[in-house]
Amino acid sequence: MTAGTSAARRIRIGIDTGGTFTDVVALDEDSGELVTTKTPSTPSNPADGFLAGVRKVLDLMGATGDDISAVSHGTTVATNKLLEGKVEALGFITTEGYEFILEIARQAVPDGYGNSYFWVKPPRIVPADYVKTVGGRMDFEGNEIRPFDEEGAVAVARWFKDRGITTIGVCLLHSYADDSHELAMRDVLRREHPDAVVSISSEVLREYREYERSMTTLVDAAVKPNVSRYVANIHQRLDDFVSSSEKLPFYIMKSNGGVLSADEVVHQPITTVLSGPAAGALGAGLIAGRAGFDKVLTCDGGGTSTDVSVVLAGEPTLTTEGSVGAYPSKIPMIDVVTVGAGGGSIAWISPEGSLKVGPQSAGADPGPLCYGKGGTEPTITDAHVTLGRIPPHLLGGEIPLDVDAARAGIEALADRLGLDFERCATGILEISAWNQANALRQVSVKRGLDVRDFMLATFGGSGSLLACRLVDILGLAGVVVPQNPGNVSAFGLLTVDVKNDYVQTAVSRHSSLDHAAVQKTFDDLTAKAAAALDAEGFPTEQHRYSRTVDLRYFGQAYEVRVAAPEGEVDEAYAADVASRFHDEHRALYGYDFRSDPTQQVEWVNLRVTGVGPITRPELRDLASAETAGAGVRERAHRSVRPVCFDADSGYVDTDVWWRPDLLAGDTVHGPAIVEEFGSTVPVHPGFVVRVDTLGNLVITKEA
Repeated sequence: MTAGTSAARRIRIGIDTGGTFTDVVALDEDSGELVTTKTPSTPSNPADGFLAGVRKVLDLMGATGDDISAVSHGTTVATNKLLEGKVEALGFITTEGYEFILEIARQAVPDGYGNSYFWVKPPRIVPADYVKTVGGRMDFEGNEIRPFDEEGAVAVARWFKDRGITTIGVCLLHSYADDSHELAMRDVLRREHPDAVVSISSEVLREYREYERSMTTLVDAAVKPNVSRYVANIHQRLDDFVSSSEKLPFYIMKSNGGVLSADEVVHQPITTVLSGPAAGALGAGLIAGRAGFDKVLTCDGGGTSTDVSVVLAGEPTLTTEGSVGAYPSKIPMIDVVTVGAGGGSIAWISPEGSLKVGPQSAGADPGPLCYGKGGTEPTITDAHVTLGRIPPHLLGGEIPLDVDAARAGIEALADRLGLDFERCATGILEISAWNQANALRQVSVKRGLDVRDFMLATFGGSGSLLACRLVDILGLAGVVVPQNPGNVSAFGLLTVDVKNDYVQTAVSRHSSLDHAAVQKTFDDLTAKAAAALDAEGFPTEQHRYSRTVDLRYFGQAYEVRVAAPEGEVDEAYAADVASRFHDEHRALYGYDFRSDPTQQVEWVNLRVTGVGPITRPELRDLASAETAGAGVRERAHRSVRPVCFDADSGYVDTDVWWRPDLLAGDTVHGPAIVEEFGSTVPVHPGFVVRVDTLGNLVITKEA
């Protein structure tokens, strides 16, 4: 270091881009200081809002781009592309004789048997005339039945090139067992059609079930161009912030609860489809766990939607049976259910004359009526502001709200419904609360969990607005609202390890399990995970690995995943895994066949997850109210305003509290409104708020 210069600080930044706001949290790794802020999202070019957030948080910290040590990002680019159904021309190459795999698909009855239709197929992601086949065949054990038809492969590659189709998914039969034919097909495409973006199933999902593997591969291919452009654009613009010639470490949140470097994530973009919701669940789980709650439902409310999940002992539950929009994606992802009930969700009248809310949203632009940006339909936010449940501004006054415009819109809706204003506005919020409650039931009651044992962790800009009603509807134990709840997803990005998942199908009955073969598969998957962690820069002594196995009773169609310990695979090891399966099956379905020798256990998929640990930010204790020189009312009370919590009761004078001035041990009784920079918490009559040692608001019903 030369005279006159100072050492750069080490600031790690987490940025979550939502439909309405971009949330930013920065951690000074030397001092432990956490700084949070928000900035409006820019849907036309999300990178603009991203960079605006970086600039804003650096200014707040008195720092520059040279002080950034790493950036982690939760993105909705892949999710939005699939939800909006905006998939460009996409080609599909499969094994000769299997061109109808997308038509066969799976059958489902999404809305019960009472409808006019029964069996519902998901929409095609590839037009029928863009499906091509290639000769050659492997069996389920990886033995070649027919050789790969290279001449036919060349003809297929040229067919796609001649028609300008540059995004292609390849899924050949049983390539999970042997991928040599898929690799040969990719080589042909690289030679004959070098402009094509190609995804092959053996790299996306090395797992059996041809339809799910095909769809997952095609979804990966569909989002790859957009994700690649977006990530490359942001990475380049981030590098412009720093004077160093080295690229700034830039990580993207994955659906499985880990992050991956931007350079690697472009090769597996499907892993980002639940990027933002995954970060929120992790952040809320960490905070709630530190607060002493090991059974938590999370409720992440944004401007467009609300995401809910389950966290047990600090860890969100995972699934491989998820989907994004209409498209199944059989990759490890946090078990999140999304409902169109965000702050911008639109209230409308159905053809039958009923009041409905969502899933369509006013988004960030034009946004709700109260934004004054050209919105024409009333939204959930408009109902909140007109009832006094939120202040007439957002972000501590940075964004003023037009209450009169919101009221006029809801009054017009009320007139059409034949209701008075308050019943219409509270009706909008009641419908939204039940929509959220139904989503919470999907991840809890339908999974065999008793919600009465769970706390609800609410976060996001709108996540806490209906918290008290959700306690009443579901009978929850209470609510925990973290500090800076609008930025919990961004905070979660700073708590996330680098994580990669590897899977290999190896179907075998337990009674004839080849222990040496299982050990070899585990070793091979671990070697792949180790190579990925080496590439991410983690020294070998920091590598961590976890094993899981998918098992089922012979004859069942789907599996149950259980944890498998480290250690040599032998008879005792296999018996321990099978015993865990019996336990998990009983927990999920209420029965098992442990004592029935006629019901055999079948091993299906072996999995290894490689983890590169990062240093998590420390949650600091909040100052105690006992040491304050003034009482809670003198410190934190700001005003009194009329608020309508119930149409029958009308407006009640309600204390407004400023959350940054509340201290650990403070207690506030409802009715109350607790405000802070990025969010508001309406506390209904009959509820009490206690501030815990970490600064969380713990809301429970009065005894």
